[in-house]
Amino acid sequence: MMSDPHARLERLTSMLRRRGVILPAFEIHGGVAGLFDFGPMGGRLRRRLNNAWLEHWATQGDIVEIDSPTITPESVLIASGHVGEFNDHMSECNGCGGAFRSDHLVEGFHPNPDVLAPKDLDKLISDNNVNCLTCGAIDWKDAQPMNLMFSTRIGAMKGGRTAYMRPETAQGMFMLFPALYHHFRNRLPFGAVQTGKGYRNEISPRQGMIRLREFNMAELEYFIDPEVESNHDFSNWDSCLFNLVPDPEFSEPIEMSPGEASAGNIIRHPTVAWFMARTWDFLVSVGIDPTKIRFRQHEGTEMAHYASDCWDAEIHGSYGWIECVGIAHRGCYDLAAHESATGDNNLRAWRPYDEPMEVDKMIVAGKGSVIGPAFKEKAGLVNSALEALEGMSPVFPFDLKLTDGTMVTIDENMVEEKRIQATEHGEWFLPHVVEPAFGIDRILWHVLDHAYDETEKGGAPYTVLRLDPSIAAIDVAILPLMEKDGLDEVAHDIHRQICSTRNLSSYYDGSGSIGRRYARADEVGVPWAVTVDHESMQDNTVTIRRRDDGAQVRIQVDELVENLAMSTISSVF
Repeated sequence: MMSDPHARLERLTSMLRRRGVILPAFEIHGGVAGLFDFGPMGGRLRRRLNNAWLEHWATQGDIVEIDSPTITPESVLIASGHVGEFNDHMSECNGCGGAFRSDHLVEGFHPNPDVLAPKDLDKLISDNNVNCLTCGAIDWKDAQPMNLMFSTRIGAMKGGRTAYMRPETAQGMFMLFPALYHHFRNRLPFGAVQTGKGYRNEISPRQGMIRLREFNMAELEYFIDPEVESNHDFSNWDSCLFNLVPDPEFSEPIEMSPGEASAGNIIRHPTVAWFMARTWDFLVSVGIDPTKIRFRQHEGTEMAHYASDCWDAEIHGSYGWIECVGIAHRGCYDLAAHESATGDNNLRAWRPYDEPMEVDKMIVAGKGSVIGPAFKEKAGLVNSALEALEGMSPVFPFDLKLTDGTMVTIDENMVEEKRIQATEHGEWFLPHVVEPAFGIDRILWHVLDHAYDETEKGGAPYTVLRLDPSIAAIDVAILPLMEKDGLDEVAHDIHRQICSTRNLSSYYDGSGSIGRRYARADEVGVPWAVTVDHESMQDNTVTIRRRDDGAQVRIQVDELVENLAMSTISSVF
């Protein structure tokens, strides 16, 4: 029944809009592509999905939540590489001026067009006579890179600083590494998570919730010592075969457990494999069909500028296979970049030696007769900063950052190189990072897509949104059999009692036949519906109906509220 996927997608989109789940933003002003509202049903659904993500990672025990600003100074994003590297290629139509992502124009002519250089994109467009999607013309300007970040300014007038709306949440967590390192008592491994808004000025947003200009993301940065072997227990997934699509240069698609893939070096680092397994658990727990999940490894030419290995968790739905999670081994790229840009060495961790080592080393020592008069009260800070340059042969003159944040210039006549013998008990190093990055909106879309079930009831179409109860926007619908004889008052009392219980939400519906009200609740995924009738007035019981099969049982109101709060309501059936 209703097998046309395009028609199904239109019905799903229409229902989500009609029922206040996801709607175009600013529609009365013409709307803006790539911006959506989460309505009265969608806002709570997204928050519950977000909370489920946070709770999932909190169970690991060595991961904490942080929150950093969405406005990011330009210097941070220059250091991270986003100002120079965060680009998509754009092709502009000479006929109507329409602008499109170049790789989207040639999707049907290359298996992975987003890795192509501009000249290769131009050739594909030309060779295949690609039409403008707006006016139909075949007249294109050469593909040009376009940085995807929204720029802004911090401060007013001439004193303002260039900044950007963050394209990812990761950089805030790298900036907080010293605080995280202190929190975890200077011991690796540990992780931090952050959820919130990200912003990308997409050239041509499309596919509804799949490509947005303002979106909800959730990222985890897990800091590890690259010289310590990672030991993860994969036994929980021994019988779970993942659909793996490795880099085609090295292997064909396979089905394999994450432990086997790690041991066989299909997944190059065991911590990457660990987070792939934990990601699979999360996606399945919120209602993603496990048969529609695959992990695809980035090809070498596709790899982000910061990554040494990356796997995408892709989910299949109405738009085909869509990347929803990226799990990247970022190495020490980010911490090294920020250290290099700022001269701040507080982004390092300490690795103690098993036994102290006697070493000969070169140091740059300040000449007291010159440093003192030149820098006066800051002479001590200058000498300390010079000592931290051990092993370096500086090119003069050079700028030296002091611990108070100021910069001084060091000339050759101010210092001398000395060879000394010292006892070292350990070394400072830059941790490596494994990062699972989740697109919450894309996952939410696929949760809805997979939950959307069209059947027939009484010969007529009937829709059920089979959301997992843990993330459903509404826990229970309260339905008086009729709005008279005091039934509506009892129903309102139960509604208020449930809403005043922590983390529970209900809605009251007294309009129309009871069957029609059941259908409205089923359509938006309410897992339980409670009917208040005349018997409820006598013995304080109600009938509770289960969404997925229509089964009904009679239950005391106190028992109803208690089981809803404990998430054990299914046990009464």
